[in-house]
Amino acid sequence: MRGTVKAGLGCALIWIFVKMTFFWTGSLNYNIVPPVLLNMLCLIIAISLGLYLHKRQETEVGNALNDIKNGMTAAVPYILVVSIFIYFYYNNIDPEYNQHQLSEAYTEIQKLLNTPEGLSNIREQNPEFEVLTKEEIFKKLKQGPDGFYSPTSTMTLSMLGLLVLGTMNSIFITVIYRKVVFRNSAS
Repeated sequence: MRGTVKAGLGCALIWIFVKMTFFWTGSLNYNIVPPVLLNMLCLIIAISLGLYLHKRQETEVGNALNDIKNGMTAAVPYILVVSIFIYFYYNNIDPEYNQHQLSEAYTEIQKLLNTPEGLSNIREQNPEFEVLTKEEIFKKLKQGPDGFYSPTSTMTLSMLGLLVLGTMNSIFITVIYRKVVFRNSAS
């Protein structure tokens, strides 16, 4: 197995272990910011480490496009493993998180519908709501959070976000490596 793939898989396993440690200890209480930031950091480390290992073993001088491709070779296994884990995490391990988020979203919708100006704003923004009752409007509005807080959509959004982040970081890390770290080896 290539060093870039090993770096991606290793960093993914580290992130999964830390995420499960947060779950087992219960230290976050529905705060997703630390795991998300750690996820981005692990992706950057996977790309950096994988590309560094590849550049150290490289016998010929490559071009920047090959370096970006090799950075993505570390990022893609990371993204796949983490995204699949995220699906199983929110579907099987911690489904209460999604229920908590849904109940908060429903509460906000109810607060908005219970104020006269909130209800009139909703009806102004959505002409089809003009003739509906509060209960019917609530049923329509809760379809948004229902779709958003599902394990499938969480996995899909994570995969897309990590793919964009991985691509951008592969480009930036390639530039840094070519201009700073490996500048003497490139002619």
